[in-house]
Amino acid sequence: MKGAEALLRTLLAGGVDVCFTNPGTSEMQFVAAVDRVPAMRGVLALFEGVATGAADGYARMADRPAATLLHLGPGLANGLANLHNARRAGSPIINIVGEHATRHLAYDAPLTSDIAGLAGPVSGWVRTSAGASTIAADTAAAVAAASQPPGQIATLITPADATWDECAGPAPVPQAAPPARADEARIRAAVQALRSGEPALLLLGGRALRDPALEHAGRIADHCGARLSSTTFVARQQRGAGRVPTERLPYFVEPALAALGEVRHLILVGAPAPVAFFAYPGLPSSLVPAGTQVHQLAAPDEDLADALERLADAVGARSPARRLALARPELPSGALDPLTIAQAVAALLPEQCVVVDESATSGWALLGATAGSPPHDWLMLTGGAIGDGLPMAVGAAIASPGRRVLTLQADGSAAYTLQALWTQAREQLDVTTVIYANRAYRILEVEYTRTESGQRPGPRASQLLSIGQPDLGWAQIARGMGVPATRVETLADFNRTLQGYLREPGPNLIEVMI
Repeated sequence: MKGAEALLRTLLAGGVDVCFTNPGTSEMQFVAAVDRVPAMRGVLALFEGVATGAADGYARMADRPAATLLHLGPGLANGLANLHNARRAGSPIINIVGEHATRHLAYDAPLTSDIAGLAGPVSGWVRTSAGASTIAADTAAAVAAASQPPGQIATLITPADATWDECAGPAPVPQAAPPARADEARIRAAVQALRSGEPALLLLGGRALRDPALEHAGRIADHCGARLSSTTFVARQQRGAGRVPTERLPYFVEPALAALGEVRHLILVGAPAPVAFFAYPGLPSSLVPAGTQVHQLAAPDEDLADALERLADAVGARSPARRLALARPELPSGALDPLTIAQAVAALLPEQCVVVDESATSGWALLGATAGSPPHDWLMLTGGAIGDGLPMAVGAAIASPGRRVLTLQADGSAAYTLQALWTQAREQLDVTTVIYANRAYRILEVEYTRTESGQRPGPRASQLLSIGQPDLGWAQIARGMGVPATRVETLADFNRTLQGYLREPGPNLIEVMI
């Protein structure tokens, strides 16, 4: 058996049966092995940032890793931005990165690069296979590393000769260790904080935003009069009717400081202490108010549901948590704007929909409008590197067959990885994409004003923040990639098109002119 086949069969033994790829010459042995190992699903992307973003979306919904197959250092580099987002989300991913054959490295061929150096900043584990004799064991170690709680990126660099030489066969994959339990002293400290009579807030991240952890957090909040908040950008949150509601920590510094201003005990559950996304003149970087005590109940790699259950028991919170009732708005009428778009989404959102939100400035009303919609999952851009939305929808759809994926997508961000539409068409994925076509990097216009003492950009600066002249024709782009698409300019047309598209199998796209 060749090394490439042993690698594939080892991935399968570890429960990894999807690979998002943009391969090259050094990966042809892997590509050939796919024919001999049909249980591995290969999904082609036209750009490596689509492959890595799709692996991120898949991991968030499947709770297990997918693989990527990338071509040497430049291929990995093309995918780094969405690997950064995946690292921030705690997504388990196994990167298989091809390398020149060992004997060829000495000649410094044009594509030779420091692959391990590129992989290091986004990976929790990096290894280069020594040869075919170790490639299966190295793959098993990569699966085990990626699966460590809460999930991390493992990058395995595979010289071409390690994949074309003969080897003994696949290797067994060790079972992933369960997450560690939070220390009892931290439970006691949180109990004291909640019983102090002072305002307390539980800041939830990671799997604390899913049941059963969310149920335990809700019991604590209801019993103790504490507040529940998610981090600003969530990897995945279970929301909607029948779910425990949370606040969301605001993005901008001033409203975030106001939201936390009276909190005297900030209890972190799978979340870091809050900081500003950027530095601003005259504003703090830390969002923790002076005089507020920070208590870490459980770190992201610990058992968050167990920690919250123990805390609920310790404070005597035995009653079921308050959950949201179903509350759909009527289809809106009037102008087509971010508020009415959000109301239409809330009115039409299918049950168990997976929402991928990279709406940026245009999505400010979405979370409030959809709070009482049928139960759904909400995925967001976690690392701030735009261009994750369209690829993440690819992976989420493959991980969630039978569930509709709705992507709410800013046009500037979509332009980074628009090739994901082609993969959606090729794989016939049930994805509806809504493009907010405001033809600007609107968030940068806001940030310009904030950093330049309230000044508006001048005519030359404005050219660096606008994506018009020429305008991107998203309906045309989508149709050119095989995705049915419609451009809408009125709310009535948006309502009708969204209602129809959410019912149609396969991918489709709505370009919304706002």
